[in-house]
Amino acid sequence: MNQSESTASPYNFNTEPFLFLVFIHISALFAFMPSLFSWTAFGLFIFLHWLTCSIGICLAYHRFLTHRGFDLPKWLAYTVVFIGALACQNGPIKWVAQHRMHHAGSDTDDDPHSAAKGFWWSHFKWMCYEHKTFDDPNMIKQYAKDIADDPFYNFLEKYFIQIQFAFGFILLAIGGWSFVVWGIFARLVLAYHGTWFVNSAAHMFGYKNFKLDKDLSTNCWWVGLLAYGEGWHNNHHAFPKSARHGLRPWEIDMTWMAISFLKMLGLAKNIKIAQIDPKTEPEPSDKVEKDPFFTATMVRQAA
Repeated sequence: MNQSESTASPYNFNTEPFLFLVFIHISALFAFMPSLFSWTAFGLFIFLHWLTCSIGICLAYHRFLTHRGFDLPKWLAYTVVFIGALACQNGPIKWVAQHRMHHAGSDTDDDPHSAAKGFWWSHFKWMCYEHKTFDDPNMIKQYAKDIADDPFYNFLEKYFIQIQFAFGFILLAIGGWSFVVWGIFARLVLAYHGTWFVNSAAHMFGYKNFKLDKDLSTNCWWVGLLAYGEGWHNNHHAFPKSARHGLRPWEIDMTWMAISFLKMLGLAKNIKIAQIDPKTEPEPSDKVEKDPFFTATMVRQAA
């Protein structure tokens, strides 16, 4: 191998995702047209944002499929993962694989969206490049081997964009272009940035409950609200399998509320959660950090 080959960048600019994101963002600007606004369309926007982000991405793609924080009956698993595909953030197999890569090498060169490379890289630029390892089909299958052979997940992997177009035609038939603009384009833009802020802002701004070596993840309150509990990211990196991310009283976690509701119905079982250990009160003479780190214990809730 010559020197140029050994130092060649593993990244190649990929025009397809770049142009797709540009198209979605430009199309969302039509939401500012008064003729395309209605309170019904806005209500649809709010509902679909919650459904596809909190239930589809946070609950299904992330806490269920990627980290196996709880169990669901197969029919419900397929339903919520299909809803996740409507968020148009890749099919479930690649999403799961690359998120597992992120945890395996958080904020290092082995992280697909390392925050050590800067805010904008971790926010969205990483998606505009193809990486010889992170985007390699064999590597993706290896990281997601528990779901890579599932026919339904493979269908969603192959057709998640076509499914979005079909959904758009359904909204057009029901409510016209206002439903399309608010239910597809405006929703996707807010959903994208909410997810992306977890990769960027929640690795740069906020506080930490747990000390993690070479890991920049933080608890960022406004990302926690915008991303339905995913912004309590330091908690999550400390305990990836925990189905609950907000561990302190003020850490609002709307996705955990949905999981708790499924538990109440008897649908979510074998739930894994982290519980912060009670801290021992120090002696008056002890020197205590202003914001000391915590420890926590993983527990299981059978039903």
